[in-house]
Amino acid sequence: MYKRIRDLREDHDLNQTKVAQKLGMSQTGYSKYETGENDIPTAVLIKLARMYNTSIDYLLGETDCKDRYPKSK
Repeated sequence: MYKRIRDLREDHDLNQTKVAQKLGMSQTGYSKYETGENDIPTAVLIKLARMYNTSIDYLLGETDCKDRYPKSK
């Protein structure tokens, strides 16, 4: 999960400071999410999923589909 949030941040050409500002927190606090030092609260997962237009399942590594709402077959 932690690598995914870092990769998404980098894919969107954002630094940790910018993401932390969008989440209303410090860069240091956000950095601890990316390194796995701190668990990511549900509210932050929701904000990250919305920010990157993806699903929480993708962030958590439960699916490899980045789509926010995967289409059913």
